[in-house]
Amino acid sequence: MDPGAGHQITQLLIRANAGDAAAAEDLLPLVYGELRKLARARMQRERPGQTLQATGLVHEAYLRLLGEDEVPWDGRGHFFAAAAEAMRRILIERARRKARQRHGGELRRTTLQADVASLDDADESLLDLDRALTELEARDAQMAGVVKLRYFAGLSIEETAAALNSSSRSVNRSWVAARAWLRSRLATDAAPDD
Repeated sequence: MDPGAGHQITQLLIRANAGDAAAAEDLLPLVYGELRKLARARMQRERPGQTLQATGLVHEAYLRLLGEDEVPWDGRGHFFAAAAEAMRRILIERARRKARQRHGGELRRTTLQADVASLDDADESLLDLDRALTELEARDAQMAGVVKLRYFAGLSIEETAAALNSSSRSVNRSWVAARAWLRSRLATDAAPDD
């Protein structure tokens, strides 16, 4: 996304927060393409045969974002971070619902592959990742935010840096550290009890 469009989105978010209905209406065409790109990147990691499509994920996430009561958007980065979180929650809710239906609510542990981005997207793995990510968020919100934007929204290092108003080097350090922590945490969770 070019910097001019990013600035325009930020201005529309500020105006929409102030109650300008026209700004909220003008915002949708500007963010829809970017949200669709994020959802498409995320859905490519899902198993074949997934019934939820990128368009459905975008619509559900956008409705959740609009349904929030007077969220004071701090700009484009905050908006897209919230969109990534909404997409994550939607996918986690779907995985939980499937696990309850298929396995009577029993969850199976699986291990993390060599890289977080190469996770097998089985519902159980996604739920394990969500639990570990929630724990990481309590320990280091910045690292968890980077994981959400990189893994769940499919943003590049540069896009994540722009969304978080941070440097690419800082985001890359957080990404490397978060992956190592998650790998370790998920391996500990998957280890059989002695």
